[in-house]
Amino acid sequence: MSMKIRLARGGSKKRPFYAIVAADSRMPRDGRFIEKLGTYNPLLAKDSEDRIRLNAERIKHWLGHGAQPTDRVARFLEAAGLIEKKVRNNPKAAVPGKAMAERAKKKAARAAAPAEE
Repeated sequence: MSMKIRLARGGSKKRPFYAIVAADSRMPRDGRFIEKLGTYNPLLAKDSEDRIRLNAERIKHWLGHGAQPTDRVARFLEAAGLIEKKVRNNPKAAVPGKAMAERAKKKAARAAAPAEE
């Protein structure tokens, strides 16, 4: 059974609240899970200690049994010092898409046209 440590969404509409859970990777996001490992409340301030609550002992247990954290949960665990920080490299993230590149080219052409006259 492949295990994941991931977020399960709760809360009402427009008021998200997440549980950090250990679950079988084949189960739905908000479906069946094996154990609740913590909580994440994105509506709280970033410096609030209640924003992210983790049960470090149980998380270490699941990581030792081969559970893989999702990207977002991995960032929480890195910040808490439970796993090593991974180097992320996405050089194309800042490159604009085709439509934006075309708009920028047209805008530059319009700006250059009055300057030539």
